[in-house]
Amino acid sequence: MTSVNAFSLIMVLVCVTQLVHSTSQDGDDYVREACNVTQYRDLCIHSLASFSNSAKRSPHRWARAAVSVTLSEAKRVTEYLTKMSKSGGMMGREGMALLDCVQCFEDTIDNLHDSLGELRRLVTETFDTQVNDVETWMSAALTDEETCLDGFSERKGRRVKALRNRVLNVTYATSNALAFVTNLAMIGAGNLTNPLRA
Repeated sequence: MTSVNAFSLIMVLVCVTQLVHSTSQDGDDYVREACNVTQYRDLCIHSLASFSNSAKRSPHRWARAAVSVTLSEAKRVTEYLTKMSKSGGMMGREGMALLDCVQCFEDTIDNLHDSLGELRRLVTETFDTQVNDVETWMSAALTDEETCLDGFSERKGRRVKALRNRVLNVTYATSNALAFVTNLAMIGAGNLTNPLRA
């Protein structure tokens, strides 16, 4: 390889590296900026980082991404709670509290599913009503999750601690998603975007 060709190759590699770094940096900036509206910012950045380059500065897309991620996590925790309930590892009051938790999370999933569906159907003409419905459903989901936790507020043990940690993580994610929806409501219909596969 001639020195000219070698130099050209090096310059191409440098440019590509800078472009990749710049794109990655922009993505980091987008998610960090978006997560400023949330209470649990570190969780927000970690869970939504993969949406940075598609959501960018769209409040609509960030709200949809946050609700979608929260719904997925709520489904995982519901499966965990259901398996724990069927295993018979918790008896008496703890067992009853666990059954209540399963019901609470089934309701949570319904509310999150309705929220995501409504966010995907947002239109300018009925924006305020639709977003108000989503805020109501998201608040109900958060209440259900907190009700689940209340059933274990005076309980201790390894299993209870593991359960509480998983449920708490969903409450944090739900709180963040609700913050994105509230932010979208404040900004208004002017920032509606094309469908995002989330």
